[in-house]
Amino acid sequence: MLLSGYDGNTAAPLPAADAAQDAFSLNPAATPLEAIAPLEAAPLDGLKISSQSWRRGGLGSNALVTFTLRNGNDYAVKDIEISCAFTRRDGSHLTDRTRTIHDTVNTKSRKTFTRMHVGFVNINANQAKCSLVAASHI
Repeated sequence: MLLSGYDGNTAAPLPAADAAQDAFSLNPAATPLEAIAPLEAAPLDGLKISSQSWRRGGLGSNALVTFTLRNGNDYAVKDIEISCAFTRRDGSHLTDRTRTIHDTVNTKSRKTFTRMHVGFVNINANQAKCSLVAASHI
């Protein structure tokens, strides 16, 4: 049964504010400039590993890494997560180990961590390359 005066295909026009909101929800790239907040620099931006080396310990199955962290940020960082990739002499990948350092590196300073136990490694591992994964802003 069809009601008089009703057409199912007709849409009521949206007010201007609703039309702008509807356009934003359909196209998130069209955000108004005042809605974009400036991003803070990540703690990793000013943090880097300046030197690193590794050796075996514990009957040859433990990786002991020595590295220096340099903090160029205007704030201290803590809970630094590193990931070390171990490879064979020919460069083929063997294993990855990740550890979190629950220590603080002060503003505009450096700190050396000596013989830090990263984990167990394959006996064929010959090289290690550590990189920073995450850090917390203090």
